[in-house]
Amino acid sequence: MMTKRKESIEKKENQFTNLIMTKILNTNQKLTIVTMSKLLLLSIALFQFLGCNINQEKEFSKESLTKKLITTENKEMNFKDVLSKHLGKTVVIEVWASWCGDCVKAMPKVKEMQTNNPNVDFVFISMDKNFDSWKAGISKHDLKGDHYWATDGMKGEFGKSIDLDWIPRYIIIDKKGKVVIYRATEKNFDEINTTLKKIN
Repeated sequence: MMTKRKESIEKKENQFTNLIMTKILNTNQKLTIVTMSKLLLLSIALFQFLGCNINQEKEFSKESLTKKLITTENKEMNFKDVLSKHLGKTVVIEVWASWCGDCVKAMPKVKEMQTNNPNVDFVFISMDKNFDSWKAGISKHDLKGDHYWATDGMKGEFGKSIDLDWIPRYIIIDKKGKVVIYRATEKNFDEINTTLKKIN
């Protein structure tokens, strides 16, 4: 279901497109290739900006906070309670899975990040298909941090509640519990590291 915020952004995109088309149709001058190129670049820049606003939420939805995750002791815990455990600390959440090739490739950079940021808490939320695969993946890759498992995978309730469409996915939370980066992937480590330096 489309949120009101996304509906508003989509409305603005349509208004902007209509404005450009009206300008093109009403002008008495022939538009040069340069002018058309500038309009196209402006449109792309605007859509990218709007896209960033969609992707970078500032807080988790109420729905996501109520979702159940499984601990390594096979007990249930609300996502809200997971976050509460780390209040007062900078937190990096990685959503991953042991079967995910991109997740495995990114692990050296995650471990380097941990070494460079010893005061940051790392929370790993797995999208693995079963409990045993998840636990084996933690051991195999020697992942240090707080571990949880979303039992219904990427397309399940928890995944949908955090707008999950790719793994690995990284979320950064500051010491006050505010979401600083909501959506980052393995291609955004420079941005993640810069952000950690600023808030840690």
